[in-house]
Amino acid sequence: MHRRTFALLAATGAAAALCTTTLAPASAAGKSDARAAAEFVVTEAQFDEMFPNRNSFYTYSGLTAALGAYPGFSNTGDETVRKQEAAASLANVGHETGGLVHVVEQNTANYPHYCDTTQPYGCPAGHDKYYGRGPVQLSWNFNYKAAGDALGIDLLGNPDLVQNDAAVAWKTGLWYWNTQSGPGTMTPHDAMVDGAGFGETVRAINGSLECDGGNPAQVQSRIDNYQRFTQLLGVAPGDNLSC
Repeated sequence: MHRRTFALLAATGAAAALCTTTLAPASAAGKSDARAAAEFVVTEAQFDEMFPNRNSFYTYSGLTAALGAYPGFSNTGDETVRKQEAAASLANVGHETGGLVHVVEQNTANYPHYCDTTQPYGCPAGHDKYYGRGPVQLSWNFNYKAAGDALGIDLLGNPDLVQNDAAVAWKTGLWYWNTQSGPGTMTPHDAMVDGAGFGETVRAINGSLECDGGNPAQVQSRIDNYQRFTQLLGVAPGDNLSC
């Protein structure tokens, strides 16, 4: 299986690049989570069908509990666009994690690599604690800080939350999807709601390695996931599938 962990933001000025989101208080968040689950365009049965061999860590309830962090996700535009975005996101994270099987980066030899000691906050959890975790394989100390700052969670001090709390893991995936453009020119969320198409989501996630002929087999794997998921949700995949 194709594996890689990427630097989601440039090390310098990472936090400044964020679109920050403040989470609601716990009581309000509980109501928001319930509403998000009821309104999410993917049912639990469909989620189970998408990922029949998934790790038990990646729960449907963890995903729906995370939706309140970014209310626009799969909730912007008409029903077709909402379902296309949900399918696109799940297709990409499914590819990244081998069908939601892997919670942490498999190559443990890489673990000490992800501490950028030039950052003023350093690596308080330990130099080998910022390896890839979660549905987008969040990595590097500056990305844990950036995602944590946006979500109101101390991920720099406690990166293990991303592999121990399903809702936190899903929130880090939604943070990237909704606020980061990576090697692309737009966020994956904007790519789907503005009509750029699935190919631009791939570019935002791993375009520097896969797009423009870099690794067409990996791009096709993502497309295959997306087409299968859109069919399951009963919508057309739209145009511009490849990058």
